[in-house]
Amino acid sequence: MRRALPPLRALLGAARPPRLPVPRGTCGPLAERSGHSALSVLPSFGFLFDIDGVLVRGKTPIPAARTAFQKLVNSQGQFLVPVVFVTNAGNCLRQKKADQLSHLLGVPISQDQVMMSHSPLRMFKRYHEKCVLVSGQGPLLDIAQDLGFCQPITIDTLREKRPLLDAVDHDRRPNVLSPSAVELPKIEAVVLFGEPVRWETSLQLIIDVLLTSGYPGNPYEQESYPHIPVLACNMDLMWVAEAQSPRFGHGTFMVCLENIYKKITGKDLKYEALMGKPSRLTYQYAEHLIRAQALQRSWEQPIQTLYAVGDNVMTDVYGANLYNRYLQEGSQSHLQAGAAAARCRSVLVCTGVYSPQPEVPPDTGDSITGTVFHGHRDFRFDPALVEPDHVVPDVDAAVDLVFQLENFAPR
Repeated sequence: MRRALPPLRALLGAARPPRLPVPRGTCGPLAERSGHSALSVLPSFGFLFDIDGVLVRGKTPIPAARTAFQKLVNSQGQFLVPVVFVTNAGNCLRQKKADQLSHLLGVPISQDQVMMSHSPLRMFKRYHEKCVLVSGQGPLLDIAQDLGFCQPITIDTLREKRPLLDAVDHDRRPNVLSPSAVELPKIEAVVLFGEPVRWETSLQLIIDVLLTSGYPGNPYEQESYPHIPVLACNMDLMWVAEAQSPRFGHGTFMVCLENIYKKITGKDLKYEALMGKPSRLTYQYAEHLIRAQALQRSWEQPIQTLYAVGDNVMTDVYGANLYNRYLQEGSQSHLQAGAAAARCRSVLVCTGVYSPQPEVPPDTGDSITGTVFHGHRDFRFDPALVEPDHVVPDVDAAVDLVFQLENFAPR
């Protein structure tokens, strides 16, 4: 159950255009013009690349990725088409992810080409001055502050200030028998960046915050509904790393939180916003970044088609198809959001979560739509939304396919 989202037009308008990297041997505008003139055809499309399962498995690059990206840049390392990396990961800063991608792919990647699952939180300025509890792993305070939050509190900090709350692990229970007297500000929102390490601790403390209206350590309140806002990033039930089978994702943690809350209260957990694929908000923000890249390179050809390349039917394919449906509707909200693409096409690769054996079946629709729906509770199942427009072996084949479909001849 989600609350209404804020208008996108003003929020997206406030975002800065991306700063693309200038490769060695080039110098700003002259280099941009030379890159522009080298194109025999201007791009009228852009790529939205998933990362895990498409470009890498864990920390290991997929061999087809480097081959693909050599086709996407010119001899100076400049991109020939707008490219945004749209990942549901949320455990690091954009710059770190950009550096990792630059190393793995052998091409210069700017942090403004990287969209983490939490990137749209930059737009939720009404929460930036509030005290918020953040859950996940990685440099949580750095991530929160980079997004604009001024008073973030981590689960670890809350546990330190309220040591009696975390009681599942008997070896971690404090010897102190009286509650801590440390003053804490009221927590006014909960931000879920990604799956934590100790699920039982995070589940317990988040529930405490929700059932005490932001004053954990107090007795649970009967009148704490609707609870304080919850903003969640990354709804992936599972994801692919080096293991042979998919691993639990943040979506699995959210299933636990939602069911615990409902079991205790008898009511549904509500989300102020859901971010990351397959949410429409994520694709709107990604399109904004695509369009800003084209503007910076002075590519006057309108970006008509977005190609979303991913490995997960329930997030990458569902999200791209859902956004395409939104674009096709041409509603008033579409016009207000400033979305100008005509279509969004889903391209499914077989190197990650979706990996048919031994090869892609001739009728992929039957094998895909017959599976159990792994999408989030607040996204209804629609067989049409989990059927990809194209199925290819890997990301290199995806790039070749798109170039062929677009009759794109960059050299």
